[in-house]
Amino acid sequence: MFPRAFKEGLLILLVFMIFGYFIYEKLEQKRIAAMGTVKEQPIQEITNSPSLQRDDYHIYPVARYAVRAKVLSSERYRMGRMSDLSPLDLALGWGPMSRNDVIEKLDIRQSNRWYYYRWEGTPPIDPVDIIRSSANTHLIFAGDSVKSKLLKVRAGEIVNLKGYLVNVRHRDGWTWNTSLTREDSGAGSCELMWVEEAVIEN
Repeated sequence: MFPRAFKEGLLILLVFMIFGYFIYEKLEQKRIAAMGTVKEQPIQEITNSPSLQRDDYHIYPVARYAVRAKVLSSERYRMGRMSDLSPLDLALGWGPMSRNDVIEKLDIRQSNRWYYYRWEGTPPIDPVDIIRSSANTHLIFAGDSVKSKLLKVRAGEIVNLKGYLVNVRHRDGWTWNTSLTREDSGAGSCELMWVEEAVIEN
């Protein structure tokens, strides 16, 4: 049996840890809420870069891609073939879809590699602008440094990603292709991105 003083000291330490975490979370929420809008549009340039290899997957870059955007939502995936390559999806917003007053009026979520949004009453902006100014992006990490950064990202933070939009083919014939336009929605409209550089802005 532990002495009573030890138990009391342990309880006090636990209370301080919980209090410290609460304060940290409040400061993080305040920091994220203060982040402004993103004016830049994604940059895309068609490329003939050589193919890449990841296990039994051939990865074909089809466009250089750079995007600075606010994270609207993030979702981890651990099951299924797609998660072997891409364990994380980020719903990203720029322009009007990076404005806090717009985001606050939307119910945003992700599931089954899809990005969903809804609103009550009148949409905060034209739904066409929601499509043009946001995207669900499947991320393939080029290295462990990129992976460690992006697995920690939180909704509301601004990320700066550089790499390629890619198509993927497995040796058994299975394929997974990227969208090449910000104007589409529905099946096939997500960006599949090989991420070589990632910065999370503070």
